[in-house]
Order: sequence, then C-alpha cells, then structure tokens
Amino acid sequence: MAFFKLQSLKPRPMSELSMKVGSIRCYVSRCRAVLLHRFGGPEVLELRPDVPVPDLKPNEVLVRARAVSINPLDTRMRSGYGRSIFEPLLPLILGRDVSSEVAAVGAQVKSLTVGQEVFGALHPTAVRGTYADYAILSEDELSPKPASVTHVVTYMIVYLFSRQRLLVIGGGGAVGFSAIQIAVAAGCPVTTTCGNQTVNRLMAAGAEQAVDYTSEDIESVIKGKFDAVLDTIGVPETERTGINLLNRDGHYLTLKGEAAALSDRYGLPIGLPAAAATAVLWKKRIQYKYSHGIEYSWIYMRADLEGLHEIRRLSEARKLTVPVEKTFPITQVREAHEAKEKKLILGKVVLELD
Repeated sequence: MAFFKLQSLKPRPMSELSMKVGSIRCYVSRCRAVLLHRFGGPEVLELRPDVPVPDLKPNEVLVRARAVSINPLDTRMRSGYGRSIFEPLLPLILGRDVSSEVAAVGAQVKSLTVGQEVFGALHPTAVRGTYADYAILSEDELSPKPASVTHVVTYMIVYLFSRQRLLVIGGGGAVGFSAIQIAVAAGCPVTTTCGNQTVNRLMAAGAEQAVDYTSEDIESVIKGKFDAVLDTIGVPETERTGINLLNRDGHYLTLKGEAAALSDRYGLPIGLPAAAATAVLWKKRIQYKYSHGIEYSWIYMRADLEGLHEIRRLSEARKLTVPVEKTFPITQVREAHEAKEKKLILGKVVLELD
C-alpha cells in the first residue's frame, strides 16, 4: 500500500515528494511495486509493498498509476534481453506505458496539474518503470487522457503515416492494430498480415486486405507494392517479405532494433548503439539502398508529446481504440506475464492497480 503523511504547511526538505491540497501537504515516500531482482521466468517477479519513491526533479511528474500494459519488451527484458545493459542496474521495475492521475508536479512543470488524468510512456531504457502504484515521468512523456476512454485502454504510442499505401506486418497485435487505425485516419490505404482469429477485426478497423499468414502465401496473395512497410515482428522472414513488397524509394520500418541484442552477444562496450548497433543499421541501409532502392529504419519507442496529443485526438473522435482482451490485478503480475508470453491471450493484456 502507498504510505501517506498529512501535515500543516511548513518548510520541508526539497527531497520530499509533495503536492499542495488546500492547507495540507501530502507526500508519498514508499509504494507497492513489482521488482525484478534477477532474470528468468514469471516467477522472478516480486510484488513488494514498500519500495522507495525517488526524489521528484523539477521537470518530472509523479503519477498514481491506474493501468499499465504488458508489452513484449517487458517479457523479453524479464527473460534477460539486454542483460549486459540492465544486469548492473538490478533490481528493475518493468513497464513503459501508463494511464494514471497526476499526484505531484515538479517546480518547472507547467502543462499538468494535480488530479488531472493523464497517459504516457517512459523511454525503453528507464530503470524505474510503471509496474508500481506511483511512477515518475517527465512532463513531455505525458498527455491528458481522452475523456471518453477508460484508463485500461489509454496506453499506446504508435507511428503515423501520411497518405501512403502501407503494409503492416503483424496487424493482430496491439501496436499493429493501433497503427492500422491511425494510418486509416490519416487517409492511408492499409494492408496487413495477421492470424486467422483477427482477420475480421482488422477489416472492420479499415484495412483493405487482411492476409492470414498461417494459411496463405503473403507475397502471392497481396497485389501491388507499398510505399511503406511497418514490420512489428522483425524476424528475417518478415523483413524479407516486407522488403520484397516495397516500391522503389519506399520505406521499411522495423520495431526490432539491434542494440540490446548486440550488447548481449558481444558485451556492453561493443553492443552500445554508438558502436555495433549503428554499424549494423548503416550496413543494412546501404545494402537495401543499392539492392532495392529503399530506405531501411529501426523504430525506437519513446514518448513524443505531439504523438500523444494526436492519439488523444483520435481517441476522442473514436477513430482509435485498442481492445483489451484481459485485465489482471497487479497482485497477479506473474500470471499475466505467463499468459502474455505463452500467447494464451491474443490481444492486449493490462495490469490494473486498485
């Protein structure tokens, strides 16, 4: 449980996280959080009741988390992805996105106020994530929550395309499904690949064609080529398919970067983005530029204030929805990770914090 203290206003150390409520100052020093002390299966996740809340910097916001989603990055990090980067920083708190309420703001925060409902996402390298009653994000990582949307369905950051013919590889996942809706709202003709369980949902979302990759040959079924490909799977097979289906001067974007994997493979000094990862990216860019005449990019997830506002606008216009297949209380975080990892639940899995 969160630990609160109430007292009359009087000078206090700057290290205390605080918010003014009338004539009373409230601050939280500890809260529940899911800690990752070592890498492994879901059983390594430990819900602790008294994890310290760090000091709040001037540009930061303390939020009371209401819902956080379980993303593939969470299960991969728990299993050891990026071990050479994150192991020295253990224990970690997983979780990147959050739907929440503002509990306190730093001295330089201007756009948000205490009590406001917000959603946002941390940088992928954040050590203290959102699997906690209270999380800390910078001001530009948060946006007001759409009034018409519940906390459970406000948590996605995805990518915008402008009136291009787009192929989304892996449209059945939450990121792919969101990308389809955003692209359709921007006027893009969209084709996608998915499993047979999600074909109807993606067609209803506005896709012109949804190809069941489990029973159809993608390259022979899809007609014509594309201006852009968003590959949410990022394995060699889907990369090859996406590249082959691009127009010359098209743009291939993959969600699977190389930095953490290279760090694990070759060690931290070599695997950092400034070295090996950048070299691999540029090698692929040059290779595909000359062999296919296309642009090749990795997408790194980060919170973008303009993107957050666009998601809010689309959500309020009911042009963007992300179905949540299953919610778990934070006390069942292990069960939630197991369900996500074993693909027992096809759609979005969300943790709720009471």
